[in-house]
Amino acid sequence: MTERVIDVRDLHKTFGDRHVVKSLSLQVSRGEICGFLGANGSGKTTTIRMLCGLLVPDTGEGTCLDYDIRKEAALIRRETGYMTQKFSYYEDLTARENLELVAGVYELDDERRAVREILERMNLGAYENQLAGHLSGGWKQRLALAACVLHRPKLLLLDEPTAGVDAKARREFWDLIHDMASDGLTVLVSTHYMDEAERCNRIIYLADGHIVVQGTADEVVQGAGLIVYETSGERVDDIARRIRGAPGVEAAAVFGHALRIAGVDRAALLQAINSYPNLRWEETEPRLEDVFIHQLSARQTAQ
Repeated sequence: MTERVIDVRDLHKTFGDRHVVKSLSLQVSRGEICGFLGANGSGKTTTIRMLCGLLVPDTGEGTCLDYDIRKEAALIRRETGYMTQKFSYYEDLTARENLELVAGVYELDDERRAVREILERMNLGAYENQLAGHLSGGWKQRLALAACVLHRPKLLLLDEPTAGVDAKARREFWDLIHDMASDGLTVLVSTHYMDEAERCNRIIYLADGHIVVQGTADEVVQGAGLIVYETSGERVDDIARRIRGAPGVEAAAVFGHALRIAGVDRAALLQAINSYPNLRWEETEPRLEDVFIHQLSARQTAQ
């Protein structure tokens, strides 16, 4: 197998009159954790489904795990783990029974051993005889992840896997992902959580069905050209409400007693903050969340 686990070019996909994915080209290397960012409807889920052979692109070509995405979709699915946004296993079966069912589907040589090992690896042993429907959100997602990697795939596709899961469970989930990536597993994961995106080796931002920016978290932040000023005080909520309408201010967000404003026009930002001379403003480094909001604002303005 080549080092490129995913190598696709010029993918297009339409549903009726909606052009969901447009001219999308993507390369992902072995052992890489790539984060898919983008607003709802930006084409993330459709792209993931084309990569694992659940959807056929209208046009475009490429390979996934060295298999042709058009002609060898069944072979791709055999070596890929795909975790959907919604828990997709049987809630009236126990955790162990769900895993045994998956092991049977993949016709594993030693199903009992495979299930036992994955229960141990995912720390699911204490819950193996509990109905899946009675598990908490975090343990459900852990069970879903266990089912996805039970057959030892080479590629893991995760579609917003931790939505609605508490912070501790999310961190533990991501620790598992990094552990598996260190063993050579390649991961493509869509997320709306900026702390999760920062844990990826590379970030890919989609808008209107095509990639608009990609790189490491630092590269994406530095390349955005955003300027951010911050102040603090007791009534920053009122100031935020007023300053949002000022020219050049793309975002104004309150964090406790701190107010951050962002934009790309320094002169306009300075004019906006000079309207509040009693506050001490300091320029600070933009965050990934600032860039995410900036990209959303830019797309909305363009439309």
